[in-house]
Amino acid sequence: MNYQNQLTLTLSLLLLPLGVLSQNVVTGTITEASSNSPLPGVNIIEKGTSNGTTSDFEGEFSINVSAFPATLVVTFVGYNSQEITLEAAQQITIALQDGVALDEIILVGNRSKPRTILDSPVPIDNIGLAEMKKTGQPTVDKMLTYKVPSFNSTQQTISDATAHFDPADLRGLGPSRTLVLVNGKRKNQSALVYINDTPGKGEVGVDLKSIPAAAIERIEVLRDGASAQYGSDAIAGVINMVLKKNVEYTTVNAKAGVTTEGDGFNYAVDLNTAITIEERGFLNLTVGYYEQEETNRAGEPGKDVLFGVEANDPTWGNWLANNPDLGMTIGQPELKKFDLFFNSGLPFKNEKGEFYTFGGLTSRTGKSFALYRAPYWVGDPHNLLHDANSEYQGFQPTFETDVIDNNITAGVKWELAGFNFDLSGTFGRNAIDYEVNNTLNVDLGANSPTSFAVGGYSFSNTLANFDISRTVGAFSFGLGAEVKKERFNSEAGQPESYTGSGAQSFPGLQPKNAVRAERENYGIYSEIDWEPTDKLLIGAALRYEDFSDFGNNTSWKVNGRYLLGDKGALRASYSTGFRAPSLHQIYLSNIQTLVSGGTVSNQGTFNNVDPIIRNDLGVPQLSAETSKNISAGITYRIKNNLTVSADFYNVKVDDRVLFTGEIGFDDDNMSTNPVEQVLLNNSITSLKFFVNAVNTNTSGVDLVVNYRKIDLGPGQLNATLAANFNDTKIEGKIDTPALLASNGYEIFNRKEQARITSSRPKSKILLGLDYNLNQWNFGLNNTYFGSVTWRHADNGLNGADLGDGPLPTNDEDYDQTFKGKVITDLVIGYEFNKSLSANIFVNNLLNVYPDEVDTKGDFVTDLGGRFKYPWEVSQFGFSGTVINASATFKF
Repeated sequence: MNYQNQLTLTLSLLLLPLGVLSQNVVTGTITEASSNSPLPGVNIIEKGTSNGTTSDFEGEFSINVSAFPATLVVTFVGYNSQEITLEAAQQITIALQDGVALDEIILVGNRSKPRTILDSPVPIDNIGLAEMKKTGQPTVDKMLTYKVPSFNSTQQTISDATAHFDPADLRGLGPSRTLVLVNGKRKNQSALVYINDTPGKGEVGVDLKSIPAAAIERIEVLRDGASAQYGSDAIAGVINMVLKKNVEYTTVNAKAGVTTEGDGFNYAVDLNTAITIEERGFLNLTVGYYEQEETNRAGEPGKDVLFGVEANDPTWGNWLANNPDLGMTIGQPELKKFDLFFNSGLPFKNEKGEFYTFGGLTSRTGKSFALYRAPYWVGDPHNLLHDANSEYQGFQPTFETDVIDNNITAGVKWELAGFNFDLSGTFGRNAIDYEVNNTLNVDLGANSPTSFAVGGYSFSNTLANFDISRTVGAFSFGLGAEVKKERFNSEAGQPESYTGSGAQSFPGLQPKNAVRAERENYGIYSEIDWEPTDKLLIGAALRYEDFSDFGNNTSWKVNGRYLLGDKGALRASYSTGFRAPSLHQIYLSNIQTLVSGGTVSNQGTFNNVDPIIRNDLGVPQLSAETSKNISAGITYRIKNNLTVSADFYNVKVDDRVLFTGEIGFDDDNMSTNPVEQVLLNNSITSLKFFVNAVNTNTSGVDLVVNYRKIDLGPGQLNATLAANFNDTKIEGKIDTPALLASNGYEIFNRKEQARITSSRPKSKILLGLDYNLNQWNFGLNNTYFGSVTWRHADNGLNGADLGDGPLPTNDEDYDQTFKGKVITDLVIGYEFNKSLSANIFVNNLLNVYPDEVDTKGDFVTDLGGRFKYPWEVSQFGFSGTVINASATFKF
């Protein structure tokens, strides 16, 4: 054994009487080498089997092994791992040293046998809580954005409820195609469909703000298609949130911050603790609160070309001079969030099983802002929104949300006759209630309220899972079944919110928009791994799913891995996958107020089961998307503290579900076509719907280099370089329904296509430097966000009347590319003692903003100058520099 390159191992053989220690039980204690203090939560796995356990508060563990000799693999995030071969039952003490984490045990990616990152045939990131917190970001989705190059999530603005969720995705494939797990169990999706002009438009994702970072031990990010193992949604990959178990200390964190502009003040406090249950069981509890104020980075055009009001207008010139930003508030919304999470396990007395349960509740409220209604936009509203003795100044409606997300899982694991069983049940629900305040319904006149309950949505799923696994010689088998029921509800708003033209900015959901929909599905899966030699692994997986609303699907996967000694591995996989259209996409309908082409209009979204869509317009029933995913790569440990990995991937998605662009009246005023008749019959100016209509092809490369424990002066430096390069193309023609195509309609124009191909950066590079000097820690993180491109709906070809600037020529068009930028984050930390530490975070140290919008004569691009920075494509937001300070107390 090479002790210099392995863990420092103190192994004391204390052979106990057979009457005290079971024949196949190994017990011991895990400690930290530098301090000799116990390490709770360390993974101990019997190599070649699925037998495993974790250390408790005192660092102690007990594991039943299948037979002797037995090899134990001991791993923990941020420490070197060790393999220990034992000839008989005994008690051991192991001291772990800091190191690179190629040998950490991961849960995601294989359901028949635990594996390490090195052993895995697919690329997996394993990110500990300490790494996430060093980003200085307030929520899990933002933390992942600055830790995983292929993950993107940015703050949205002026986008109704989307501003309170922020679409997040892997590899630019949209929020719908990333599966999120908690402790390996499926997390419920949110109740929201992103229907506004943002990245991820028309998609449904998981509410990542509903999982508090303080409850998480680590996050595993599987960057490979996994539908054959986990079912629908896993086309781009899987994110598994592993909750804390045993913890040595109760930890209290407090944090506060503000932008250098003086707005966006935020503060947070959270507590995590654990208690022991019957000596070896545990209950981990997390409670937290977070609050933030809004920011404002509106443009200041000083005139309003949307309504033809110039700066020197004789009536409104004074108002424009006093309000050059046209009254707008554009930035992050107000937010208040409360979290309560738990994770518990209770081993059987014979150590051959465990009862477990985990879950949580998140409640948050938010307030964002709609377009300001200048006094010339909506007439004097009968003094409803201003003092009767003052001059009417217009008003800005607020969009306010009340979000509840709750989930709970309970299950039991046990071992019998060499088989491992896992039976569990999961319930998860996300609900959103909307209010629109500081507004009115002009059709109600002086009787109009100024605050409206405009409706809401809820989505829930109930699952039961049963998994069986066993390892026999060189083979590991897994099989299982899942039964799931999903429910989607839409509630109408109060009558005043939708009567006539409805509440300004967001007419309430109407009774005809209300829906209670549900569906069931069941799935069965099997997988097998064959390791004919210590170096070679060949695996396969097969999954069959049957949905009550659209039919069935079979997905499969093959993969392989070849170890390059203990230095690294070559890996590759090929899989098929699918994504069932969400209930939201099938049943969502509403009417929304838009500003388009200089006019204010009402747009209707019709659901896929509406006779108007299915019969009148000939739109087919939604069906599942299907995919083909291939990846190949290498991971290699150049030396003990230096590792590199590179993975190529290609993902083809067929029959992708789209949310169409606006379908309205054509330029022919002489006749009414069938589509226009639908608009007239429903008193709307345009409509949208969901349809399977496009095939996409995404190719990319992921690169990761970790260099740890570099001696530099009196301290040590850790360096990480990670990058993602990707490109998505639309293949073939858009599949437009025949009736719409024959009447000249384009359902997915250039602008909508750009949301798939260029709204997210095609490249992202992270360079993280972390320097430890005695009690000090200094971090400097640089994140390069590549360019994004906004494309005009028709590039001015039919838009000669869109503005007062020059028309496009061969050398000039309305499209705009916002060039790549580097965001630099600085972290300074000091550990006063083992109980108290503090940090200062300066996010976006150099106060970098995206390129400003250049309208090129098209005032719709920035809504007449209201938007200074891009809002329909996204890189890193536009809050500027944010300074935060935090303190952590352990006891």
